[in-house]
Amino acid sequence: MSHTRFAVVRARLEAYEPRPGWQAWIYEFLLFGFKQGWACLFGGLMLALLLGTHLFYPAGAPLARYDFLTLGAVAIQAGMLALRLETLDEAKVILAFHVVGTVMELFKTYFGSWLYPEPSVLRIGGVPLFSGFMYAAVGSYLARVSRIFDFRFSHYPSEVLAGLVAVAIYVNFFAHHWLPDIRIALFATLGVLFWRTRVWFRVWRKDRWMPLLLGWLLVALFIWFAENIGTFSRAWLYPSQRDGWAMVSPAKLGAWYLLMYISFILVAAVHRPRKKV
Repeated sequence: MSHTRFAVVRARLEAYEPRPGWQAWIYEFLLFGFKQGWACLFGGLMLALLLGTHLFYPAGAPLARYDFLTLGAVAIQAGMLALRLETLDEAKVILAFHVVGTVMELFKTYFGSWLYPEPSVLRIGGVPLFSGFMYAAVGSYLARVSRIFDFRFSHYPSEVLAGLVAVAIYVNFFAHHWLPDIRIALFATLGVLFWRTRVWFRVWRKDRWMPLLLGWLLVALFIWFAENIGTFSRAWLYPSQRDGWAMVSPAKLGAWYLLMYISFILVAAVHRPRKKV
C-alpha cells in the first residue's frame, strides 16, 4: 500500500464489516465510487478550475485567465505532493504526459484541429501551458487507479508489441495530415492483441475483472464527458464551436480511445503490468 494519506483512509474503509448480503453489496459499490473519485482527484480539481474561472474569473483582470489556470495547475500538483495525496512516481508520470501532450497540442493547433481563443503570456506558440495538464490528468488517473485497485492482468501480450502499437498510434495522430489515416487498422490491431486480456482489480474483499478493451472504452467515455465540460468552459474550442458551444461529436471517442491506449502504455513503462497469479 502506497505511503499517501489515502492509504490510511483506505485501510479503515476496507476493514469495515457491514452485514452480509445486500448491505455488503451496497458498501462495495460505494467504496468503488469513493476509490474512483480519489483516483480522479487531479482531473476533478482541474475541471473545477476550468469551470470556476469560466463562471467567476473577472474580466479585465491583470493576470490572463489562461495564465491563472497554468499557475493553478502547478499549485494543485505541488499541493498534492506536499500533502502526500500523490506519490513521487505518479508525479513523474504526470510530467511525462505533460511533455507528450504539449507536443501534440503544438502540432494540432498549428493545423487548426482546435484552438485556444483567449490571450496569455505563459504559452508556447498558440498553446497555453495549462493544456499539458489536461493530458497529465489522464496520466494521473491511470497511475493512481492502478495502485488503488491493485491492477493485475491475465493474457497480457508482448510488452514490446504493445509499445510498438502505441508508437504507431502516436505517429498516426501526426502523419494522417499527409498520409492515409490508418486508425481502423490500429483499432483492429488492438483487438487482436488484447481480446483475451483481462484486468483484475480489487475493490474490497474479492477480485473482480473486466476485459481490458472494455475498461479503456469506459475511461475514453469519461474523458469525452470531461472534454465537453472543458469546451463549455471555453478552455479550448473546436472550429465548429466558435459561434457557440455545441456538444463534442461522439466520433471523438475513437480518438480518445487511441489516446487512452497511449496513456496506458506510458504508465505501464513506469509501473510494469503485473500478472494475475
